[in-house]
Amino acid sequence: MSIIAWLILGLIAGFIASKIVNKTGEGVVLDIVLGIVGAIVGGFVFSFFGAEPVTGFNIYSMIVAIIGAIIVLVIYHAVAGRRTI
Repeated sequence: MSIIAWLILGLIAGFIASKIVNKTGEGVVLDIVLGIVGAIVGGFVFSFFGAEPVTGFNIYSMIVAIIGAIIVLVIYHAVAGRRTI
């Protein structure tokens, strides 16, 4: 996939995952980053269980990326929630 496709997939996956996890977005840049990292994490998780990882810009890849982004967001909120300033 091209860089533009990864950014679009990451933005959509990060946005949907942040709406699922905490009902508000994390911001455009953080949504993109968490979505792209989520696509990678989702690919590893799905590969671990014997399923296909991200295969391109399609619905299946979007689902994999959203599930991965949800995992990343839950971990992010668990770590960020423990910090007190």
